[in-house]
Amino acid sequence: MTGWIAVAGLGPGDEALVTDEVRSALAEATDVVGYIPYVARVAPRPGLTLHPSDNRVELDRAGHALDMAAADKRVVVVSSGDPGIFAMASALFEALEARPEPERFDIRILPGITAMLAAAARLGAPLGHDFCAINLSDNLKPWDLIERRLRLAAEAGFAMAFYNPRSKSRPHQFARALDILRETCGPERLISFARAVTTPDESLSTVTLAEATPEMADMRTVVILGNAETRRVGRFVYTPRSAG
Repeated sequence: MTGWIAVAGLGPGDEALVTDEVRSALAEATDVVGYIPYVARVAPRPGLTLHPSDNRVELDRAGHALDMAAADKRVVVVSSGDPGIFAMASALFEALEARPEPERFDIRILPGITAMLAAAARLGAPLGHDFCAINLSDNLKPWDLIERRLRLAAEAGFAMAFYNPRSKSRPHQFARALDILRETCGPERLISFARAVTTPDESLSTVTLAEATPEMADMRTVVILGNAETRRVGRFVYTPRSAG
């Protein structure tokens, strides 16, 4: 087999944040597969076939990539941010488990800058100490598990980054998450909303949990909750490197 697969992170939005490693893989690719808006970020060129697909067919997409690599295609599977964080790298390996002789596939995972890290950089350093990332979508896990993880992470004193906080199909869940955080962390904890970070539509705001409302977030927003020591300095938010 001479084909290969590179699972690549395209970063949070700004093309300047796409790594040279990812650019090189795209330049060599014969085929690019991914969610429709992510594939749209890849410039068409002769010899390159684009395969956009819907957001809820990750395993089908991964299987298609494996089939093309087995047919000696050079395939790049694109994700936004980093492909190993709530993205296509896990889906590819899940599909690979069902294949005979998985070791025969040439697979590389190419890291990218996550929305979480890009948002933190724009805000200052809210993830300067221990932190965790939680996907608030219950498409692939039950909501009661999300609630349990929220409570335990808050009780442990982690700063937290939330992906997929609020969608049109589940607008009530982020309101419930905010209630849990207020109960566990108190009303004065700082929470930041970074929408469409690194794009022309970027907006940033930091408020207390008492001031936060569900409408401040949508699916293009990364939400970052500080820990008990997180504070403001000028226009920035930061979490000290030490814990009391």
